[in-house]
Formats: sequence, structure tokens, C-alpha cells
Amino acid sequence: MKKQLLAFALVPSLLFGAVTVPSPTLASAATTGEIINSVSFRQSPDENAARIRYLQQGEKVTIVENVNAYWYKIQDSNGRVGYVSTSAKYIKAGAVVTTPSTTPSAGTGRIVAGVSFRTAPDQNASRIRYLKAGETVQIVQKVNAYWYKVKASDGKVGYISTSPTYVTTSGVATSPGTTVNSGSTTSEKIQKVIAAGKKYMGTPYEYGSSRADTSTFDCSDFIHQAFLDGIGLNLPSDSRGQGTYVKSLGHNVTDWHNLKAGDLMFFMSYKGTAQSNYTGINKSAQTITHVAMYLGNGQILSTYSKESGGVRIDTVANTHWEYRFLFGGSAL
Repeated sequence: MKKQLLAFALVPSLLFGAVTVPSPTLASAATTGEIINSVSFRQSPDENAARIRYLQQGEKVTIVENVNAYWYKIQDSNGRVGYVSTSAKYIKAGAVVTTPSTTPSAGTGRIVAGVSFRTAPDQNASRIRYLKAGETVQIVQKVNAYWYKVKASDGKVGYISTSPTYVTTSGVATSPGTTVNSGSTTSEKIQKVIAAGKKYMGTPYEYGSSRADTSTFDCSDFIHQAFLDGIGLNLPSDSRGQGTYVKSLGHNVTDWHNLKAGDLMFFMSYKGTAQSNYTGINKSAQTITHVAMYLGNGQILSTYSKESGGVRIDTVANTHWEYRFLFGGSAL
């Protein structure tokens, strides 16, 4: 009923007679948008559709299509496509820009061995199809050291491995969107992220905290904010997404002693403080329930409960953190 009233209010000419409303079509140009307040980024234009993540205040997005009076189809800064509310409470439309699909490609590629063509830069993402040896693709963007965003000959856009085992390229450069603070060395970036995280020491814990402010954090919100503040890197907003992202970069160690400062650590559910509580558990089958930042010297920075006092530093060795550890690695 609310949607009917809104549509009626948006089209006052309905008061005077029938109006034929054209179906939304994909324009040849897209519009930039800025997120005004945290809003759900969903997989389809439906308030009950699965949430990809929350878009945060200040994020810039590309509005690909005005689906109807209630939904925009957008692309975020990570290249993910989904849907958000058209309400001015959440998003402000800006200037018209050329859509990614009409932008000249960053280069060309020739497939030299069959390779998975996926919906996201993640080895666990859905496979669109296999690209075959001899196919030519347009390389739209080098997402990172491990993934190209490409456009196939049939016009479909997806992601493939950058490995020369699968593709040879020409005219490819790293996307500006992935060269975060390119003037800094990796070590400098790590120090900036750690410093950004430490400035929130003592910030209260809240499960499912709003991604729109920094007054409270849950574990993944805190990690996301530290990287965003420190180097402008917009990680996935949930711990499982962050874990998948780290794995997609090829960074995956299961012995925490091999981690470096600034690496992310992922943990299974708490089952007690004793090591025996975790004996016999197949950790490869466990679900991520917590994420923390490794500081070096056996210490982690994270937040995990109201009772613990919010953002704090803890010791890993001979504690439940060591027993619960699943894997970790760099997000850079």
C-alpha cells in the first residue's frame, strides 16, 4: 500500500487520466551517486533480497540503471553490482559519466588455456562459464595481482585469473581504484592501518553495529573501518567476506606464527579456554565467527564483546585465540 501511495505521489498526472509508464531501460550512460546514509546493498530489487553488504555514508557508486521508482541498479567501488533504494534519504545522484561497459578497455587478452570466468574476483564465486583457449577478451580492469575484470566476446563481464598460464595480455595497467595510496610502501600502509585501528581503542562493542558511524563496532565493522581510515581500502563489511577476500589474494596461512603485522586473522566459534575443547575439530569445515588484526609479537587488535571493553589488544599464544585460529593473511 505504501508503494502504491508513493507511486501515486510521484506521478500527479494520474489524477487527470491514465498514463503509460515506460519500462526502465539501461541507458548508454550511467550516473555517479553518493551514499548519504548507510543503506542495504542487495542482490535484487526487493527489500527481502539477500544483502550483499551495507554501503557506507560517503561512498561513491555508479548508478547503472533506474529500475523503477524504488530501486537503482548500481556498481560499487569494488566492481560489485547490486541494488539500493532510490530514496534521497540514502543516495544522492550526481553527474553523468560513461558506464564501465562503454569505457575503452584497459587492454586486451588472449586466453591460452581454459579458465573459469566468474561473477566476482573470488575463487569461490559462481562460474559464468569456461573461457576457451583462443578466445579474445577486453580487460576492463586489473582488480589486483590475482584477478582481471574482463568483457568476453558475447558482452558478458566477469573475472578471470591474471596468471599467464591462462591469459596473455597487452596494454594492461593496474586500475587506479586498486592502487590505494600508491605513494606509500606496503610497510607504510600497514602502519597507517594499525594506527587507524588503535585510535578506536576502547570503542564499545555492538553486534551488528551500524556501518554509518564509528560510535560502536562489531569485529568486522572495526576491521573494515581501520582499513578505510588508514589507506582508503574498502574491504567487505562482514568477517566471512573479509576471509574470502584474503583467500582470493592467495594469502592463506594456517600457522599464526607465519603472519606479519597488519595481517588479518580469522577464528571459529568460542568453545572454552582449554586447548582440549578444540581437539579433534576439522577446522577446514568451520565457519568464520571472528576477525582480528595481527600486530606482531603475538598480539591482536580486535573487538568481540561488551564485557571485554570493546576494541582492545589481546595475546594469542596459549589462549583460546590460538586454539580457535582458522587461517590468516594480508588484505593488501
